[in-house]
Amino acid sequence: MENGNQLKGFLLAILAATLWGVSGTFGQFIFNSRGINPAWLVTVRCLSSGLILLAFGFMKFGAAIFNIWKNKQDILSLLIFGLIGIPLVQYTYFAAIQHSNAATATVLQYAGPALIAIYLALINKRLPGMYTILAIAMAITGTFLLVTHGSFNSLSISSLALFWGIASAVALAFYSIQPVKLLHRYHAIIVIGWAMLIGGIAFSFVHVPWKVEGIWDLDTCISITFIILLGSVIAFYAYLTAVKWIGAQTTSLLASAEPLSAALISIFWLKVSFGSMDIVGSVMILLAIFLLARK
Repeated sequence: MENGNQLKGFLLAILAATLWGVSGTFGQFIFNSRGINPAWLVTVRCLSSGLILLAFGFMKFGAAIFNIWKNKQDILSLLIFGLIGIPLVQYTYFAAIQHSNAATATVLQYAGPALIAIYLALINKRLPGMYTILAIAMAITGTFLLVTHGSFNSLSISSLALFWGIASAVALAFYSIQPVKLLHRYHAIIVIGWAMLIGGIAFSFVHVPWKVEGIWDLDTCISITFIILLGSVIAFYAYLTAVKWIGAQTTSLLASAEPLSAALISIFWLKVSFGSMDIVGSVMILLAIFLLARK
C-alpha cells in the first residue's frame, strides 16, 4: 500500500506541475490572441479558486475553517499573504507572460528558490553551503542567458518582460516564505482558500470582475475554465496530496516539471521560438532547483 501511495504521489506531483505549466500557456493564448486583461484574470481566478477551496475545506473540516480568524496575529499574517502574496505572485507571472511567453515567464519565476536561499543566508547571518552557492550561480547565469542570449549589449526579451519576470521570482520567494507560520498552524487548503478570496476581493479594486474585455469564444471559455479549475484548484489539491504521500522535498523537486511543460506546449502549440541559448539558460535554472532541493 505504501509503494502504491508513493507512485500516486509521484504521479500527482507531476500532474500538478504539468497543469500549472499548461495553464500558463493558456494564459499566453488569451492575453495575446484574445485580448484578455491579466488583472481581470487574477481577480476572477482568486475569487473563484478561493471560494472553491474554502468549500472543499468546509466539507473536510466544517466550521474549523473559521478558526484562523480568532487570533489577531494569524489574521494579520493572513491579510498580508492575501493582500500582497497571492495577487502579487499571480499578477507578476501573468504580466511576464503577456510581455514575453509562458515558457520564458515560467523559467524566470523559477529563479525564486535561489532568491529564497539568499534571503535565508542573510537572516541567518551565515554563508550558504557549497551546493547553495553553486545553485545561486547557476540560477543567475541561466537567467542571464535566457534574457540576453549571452550578449551584454542587448536583451532577447523586452525590458518589461524582464521586469515582470524578475518581479515574479521575487513574488514567488515572498509567497513561499511569508505564510510558513500559518501553514504550520492550519491546513494549507484553509490558508490558501482564505488568502485567495482576500486577494480576489482586494484586486477587484484594481480591475472589477464584471468589467469583461477581449474576444470571447469557445477557446477563451475553455482556456479560462482550465486556468481556474485545473490550473488552480485541481493542481493545488494534487500537489498537497503528493506532499502528504512523498514529502515536500520530493514533491517540490518534481514540480520543476512546470517550466518544462510550459516550454514544450508553447513551442508546439503556440509556435514560440525557443533557441539554444534559451534551452541552456532554462536547463541551468532547473539544475539550480535540483541542487536546492537536494540541500
